[in-house]
Amino acid sequence: MSQNVIEIRNLSKYYGKNRGIEEINLDIEEGEIFGFIGPNGAGKSTTIRILLNLIFPTSGSARIFGLDVISESKKIKNLIGYVPSDASLYDRMSVLQFLQYCSRFYNTGQAEDRINELSGIFELDLSRNMAQLSMGNKKKVSIIQSLIHNPKLLILDEPTTGLDPLMQSRFFDLLRQENKKGLTIFFSSHILSEIQSLCKRVSIIKDGRIIKVEDIESLRQKQLKKVQISFGDNSSAQGLNIKGIGLVTAGPGDGISFMFSGEVNELIKILSARKIEKLVIEEPSLEEIFMHYYK
Repeated sequence: MSQNVIEIRNLSKYYGKNRGIEEINLDIEEGEIFGFIGPNGAGKSTTIRILLNLIFPTSGSARIFGLDVISESKKIKNLIGYVPSDASLYDRMSVLQFLQYCSRFYNTGQAEDRINELSGIFELDLSRNMAQLSMGNKKKVSIIQSLIHNPKLLILDEPTTGLDPLMQSRFFDLLRQENKKGLTIFFSSHILSEIQSLCKRVSIIKDGRIIKVEDIESLRQKQLKKVQISFGDNSSAQGLNIKGIGLVTAGPGDGISFMFSGEVNELIKILSARKIEKLVIEEPSLEEIFMHYYK
C-alpha cells in the first residue's frame, strides 16, 4: 500500500484580513503525479510556499515524508526539488557555475554527470552567463537545479512558463521517466491540458478552498453531461427548472448550453413538452468540468 508523501491538515493562511487558503486537507501518495489546479489567486502558490517553509501558516499543519514542514524543514529540503513559477538566479554566474553551486547543497557525488545529462536534454549551453539567458532558458536552469540531486519529491509551480512546445514535450517526457523511477510529483498549474496529459489524480482549488479531489477519469465518467439545445419555437431556457442544471449560457446559433448533473431521463421528459430543433448531450472536456465547478 502506498504511503502519503504529503499530508496537509486543516491548513489556513491569512494575510491580515485577506484570505490565502482556508482549511486545506490533502494527501499525496508516494509515486504519483498529482495535479493541483486553479486560476491565479486561488491559493496554489500559498500552499506550496507553506510546504517549503517559505511562509508560516496561520493554523493547521503539513508534513512531507512524515516530517513537519516547519520544525523539520532542513531535513525535508534534502529530499525535495522545487521549480518556482518565476526563477530568480544569480546573474553574474555562468549556468555551469550556478548548477555546481546548487549541487553543493546536497550530498551527491555524480553532480557533473547529472548536469551534463539534463542540460543535453534541454539543449542548454552551460558556458553562457545567467544574465544573457531568456526567460525560457532560465526556466530550463531552474528545472535542472531541481533534479540534480535526484530528489524523492518534486514540487512544480507553473513550471512550463517560458518553455516552447518542444521543450515542454521533453520536460513532460523527463517527468514521466523520473516518475517511473519512483519520483513523486506535485504539479501545480492553471493549464488544464498539462494536468490532463500528466496526472491521474487532481485537486481543484477555488477561493482558497479545495472543492474537489478525484481521479481525472472519474471526473469525466461522473453523471456530469454537457447539454446543448436549440428550440424550434424561439423559446428559451425558462421553465427548465430541474435539479442538476448548471449555469445556462448562450449556445451555438440561437441555442443554449449548460452542464447537467441530474437524471438525463428526467431532463428529456421535461424537454418532450417543448419544440426542440436540436439536442446534443455529450461528455464534457476536463476544462468544461473545471469551469462547471468554478461557476
